[in-house]
Amino acid sequence: MSSTDELLYEREGRVAWLSFNRPQVRNAMTWGMYDSLERLCLELNEDPEIDVVVLRGTGGEAFVAGTDIKQFSSFSQAQDALDYERRIDRVMATLESLSKPTIALIEGYCIGGGAVIAMACDFRYCTPDLKFGVPIAKTLGNCVSMNNVSRLVDLAGPARAKEVLMLASILKADEAKQAGLVTAVIDQKDIESEVRRVIEKLQSFAPLTIRSSKEAIRRFQKYHSPEDGQDEDLIALCYTSQDFHGAVEAFINKTSHTWRGR
Repeated sequence: MSSTDELLYEREGRVAWLSFNRPQVRNAMTWGMYDSLERLCLELNEDPEIDVVVLRGTGGEAFVAGTDIKQFSSFSQAQDALDYERRIDRVMATLESLSKPTIALIEGYCIGGGAVIAMACDFRYCTPDLKFGVPIAKTLGNCVSMNNVSRLVDLAGPARAKEVLMLASILKADEAKQAGLVTAVIDQKDIESEVRRVIEKLQSFAPLTIRSSKEAIRRFQKYHSPEDGQDEDLIALCYTSQDFHGAVEAFINKTSHTWRGR
């Protein structure tokens, strides 16, 4: 298994550490980073020498602050958006179905695609400066797939999901913990040692029980997850709108955007 410059892979004994490595842009995800994450998850799933997988961001300021918005400037038709959302669905399903326990070690920003990645992990430990949200209602005017809405609803419930998506709320650490979106809030100086303590606990338990429990919960969630294609009209509506293209251009040029609903 190999690293890339933007997604680092490090093995410590029987633990895999994956680090999103674009600290200059709060580790915003490129297409290549998503592809590397999927590839590494597939390889780790088949590696009998790995017990636990930890995901984190470099730089101490962010886990992942979303998908790199500049990439959206090339979108010109509905199929571009559908291909993007299906790609994200595929990567998140690969991460979520890993047969090993997964831990998101979150420092600071966990926004958009970062929140989606964190929600696909089994456990989420964050620092007190957490900023968790999917504020697309006030930034880009796009939407997330129903699979990712389902993850948010499973963790936080419909009311909190509406607050995160419709009110574009950015939750602080205590709010995210209360909502069930993070497992625990740990001081920055202690968070890595706490995650290592959790790793040791997981490694001391019956591995087949852990694997079976994780898979049983995943199957249960899958039974009430949306069928493929149920959200294509919603994705096309948002990503092909004048609002979306205008918001992307405004973000890149650091100008303001006025929503027009078309």
